[in-house]
Amino acid sequence: MKASSMKAPAGRLAVLLGAIAGFAGVAMAAYGAHGGLAPGKAVLLARATEICLWHAPVLLFLGLWRERGGGWLPALATLAIALGVVLFAGSVAALALGRITHAAAAPYGGTLLLLGWALIALTALRR
Repeated sequence: MKASSMKAPAGRLAVLLGAIAGFAGVAMAAYGAHGGLAPGKAVLLARATEICLWHAPVLLFLGLWRERGGGWLPALATLAIALGVVLFAGSVAALALGRITHAAAAPYGGTLLLLGWALIALTALRR
């Protein structure tokens, strides 16, 4: 199997994850606006929405970067950001919707998001 054909699925997966994050962000924004949440819960859901919507374009970008053969650092950044979004936004959204009482996974998600951004910066410095 050619190296270029091995990179393409990873790039498409990152684009798919970006699209899912964008979709989730818009869906949460709509629910937050029309779901009748208490003000404090609506603020929490808005934060989860922002995390999804801020990182969706980053995942799309990383997917395109992977399609062009970006290497292992962008791949690791993609993994960190995708997992970070799930843990951070997922925990905060679950808290807002009353599914959990403490967003214990949020700090891990935030740390992964920071790591993802640092890996993107490191990639830029290495080029």
